[in-house]
Amino acid sequence: MHIVIMGCGRVGSALARTLEKQGHSVAVVDQDPTAFRRLGAGFNGRRVTGVGFDQDTLREAGIEEAGAFAAVSSGDNSNIIAARVARENFGVENVAARIYDPRRAEVYQRLGIPTVATVRWTADQMLRRLLPSGAEPLWQDPSGTVQLAEVAYHPGWVGQRIGRLEEASGARVSFVTRLGEGVLPSPQMVVQEGDLVHVMLRRADLTAVEAAFAQGPKEEGH
Repeated sequence: MHIVIMGCGRVGSALARTLEKQGHSVAVVDQDPTAFRRLGAGFNGRRVTGVGFDQDTLREAGIEEAGAFAAVSSGDNSNIIAARVARENFGVENVAARIYDPRRAEVYQRLGIPTVATVRWTADQMLRRLLPSGAEPLWQDPSGTVQLAEVAYHPGWVGQRIGRLEEASGARVSFVTRLGEGVLPSPQMVVQEGDLVHVMLRRADLTAVEAAFAQGPKEEGH
């Protein structure tokens, strides 16, 4: 796949190198030609100097044959404009924009532009480690009906089967983060101390799921 990246900062350059290593062709767009130094001498993709939402610049980067576009510059407005141009003017199917303002991120998510709200994600994840309670939504569908959330659980669930946790909460455990790595659980998998449990649920059920996780397991037979 050919992929166009707008922004050659730390995120853009790392993304470009990773994608190229995976076998994709990559073009990076940045207004500052010195930014391309971050790509390193081993990068074989295109380096295009220009404004990332300018159509001629995007054409030079190969947007017309691109299967994906990432807007990861330091400006929210530039990122969202570029993402919309890539999708609406050039029909790129896979588009994502990095947004620093979480309120904007939610608006554009509803418009169908996938966003990554960097500051919010970092702050929320830090708070999650400091104040582990309730649920922290990680993703939701554009309608807001279905969410993926990390849900804090009562210590009593440690040593219990994932299946039992699902039965008690009515939610589906999508994956568990264990020792920094994601694990796809089976119903027989046992919760270990330090596990982060990620659940797919309906937003309307969130309060009930939080309560079931926080309550701990009931004694067998009750």
